[in-house]
Amino acid sequence: MKATLKSLRETKANPAVSIFVKTHREHPANEKDPIALKNQLKVAEDRLNKEYDKQTATTILEGIHAKIDELNHNYNLDTLAIFASTDDVQVVRMPIDTTERVVISDSFATRDLVRDMASAVHFYAVVITRNMARLIEASNDRVVAEFQPEDDKQNNMENIPFPIDNNGLYMTSDGGSDRSSNNESSHLKEFFNQVDKSVQELWGEHKLPLVIVGDAKNIGYYKEVCDRPDNIIATVSNVTNLDDGSAQHIIDSVQESVEEYRSSLHTEAMGEIDKARGASMLQTDLQEVYRSAFQGAGETLYVRRWYIQPAKIDEKAQSLTPVDDASGEGVTDDAIGVIIEHVMHNGGNVIFLPEEIMGEDQPIALVTRY
Repeated sequence: MKATLKSLRETKANPAVSIFVKTHREHPANEKDPIALKNQLKVAEDRLNKEYDKQTATTILEGIHAKIDELNHNYNLDTLAIFASTDDVQVVRMPIDTTERVVISDSFATRDLVRDMASAVHFYAVVITRNMARLIEASNDRVVAEFQPEDDKQNNMENIPFPIDNNGLYMTSDGGSDRSSNNESSHLKEFFNQVDKSVQELWGEHKLPLVIVGDAKNIGYYKEVCDRPDNIIATVSNVTNLDDGSAQHIIDSVQESVEEYRSSLHTEAMGEIDKARGASMLQTDLQEVYRSAFQGAGETLYVRRWYIQPAKIDEKAQSLTPVDDASGEGVTDDAIGVIIEHVMHNGGNVIFLPEEIMGEDQPIALVTRY
């Protein structure tokens, strides 16, 4: 999704149509999704026919229907987003909540999505037992997907696709002997090494942190054979129904560890802010933050969660002037979103921090590259 959002942010089109529809993951709630989608498409159709010429409207609407008429709503997440121009249509399922709406402008409405992506802990849960291994992608407390053999992500894998059965586990009748125990440990380590090879192959594309889920012994074995142990942000050994529990049950069960990791990121962030301040590489004035972000000098932007500031922005003068009235003429209602987009477009990072860490006196801070 990060690559998709980057591409969408960089696209300029007239018109650029963004459609957001609330969807549902499970039956029977998802039976309502086609109606919700139809309603938003009608809004888009009416606006396009009213605001643009017939050829432009027809081209975009036909492109959208070519993408969504055969859409399988059984695979919906929490939001269905459609981004359409006369040249291209992209349909994205997202594990985040958004307001249902149609936005028609000269660029796609990705700002809310960028905020949600930047503030999320996005990770893989590697679920291991003596019998099998599962891989679940999650964002905060929501399942994105559990990997299945038919998934496009696992096409043409060099290693074994998930889920992985342990067909070679050493079994013996004298299970109490030291020799039997050593053999079983050796075979389990071999199995988890195979699992890790598959994890690392899939990790290489998105480089998400790992949460290892299993009993304490198996977690220990996995960590021994893992190629990149530094990628592991948490281990959780008290989860039930590992073989056949739902993906959401697994993700719900690791939330305490995910929140501990998030807290560690907050602590680390404050240390980086203090370090940058000491090196005179920190900016907190909104105008200076905007100029540095626009010029590509921003390394890491720290933003108080939910911080929004209307402003008048003059790109030519590289100036940003905060205002109180977001509805005023020439006012950008979310100037912070503009800064976020500039930082990300220029290869910087964006980190959101809770209000108790970044208060009213310092809602935004930019660590510069020089």
